[in-house]
Amino acid sequence: MAKLPITNSVREFREQLDMTQGELGDKVNVTRQTIAAIEQRRYSPSLEVAFRIAHEFNQPLETVFQYVPET
Repeated sequence: MAKLPITNSVREFREQLDMTQGELGDKVNVTRQTIAAIEQRRYSPSLEVAFRIAHEFNQPLETVFQYVPET
């Protein structure tokens, strides 16, 4: 499966806060598996979930998620 063109820093921010995937999932109302898939770039979150994640980290959306078009 190809990686999606949306990169993210979810794992880095989550680890800075010493938070598990399950804890982040609970805070943004998704499963631990969803957080794992987002971190591995196998799944792009909905815009609402992306905003919730960024809000949880107290970061702007574009700091947590970046669009990298294929060249």
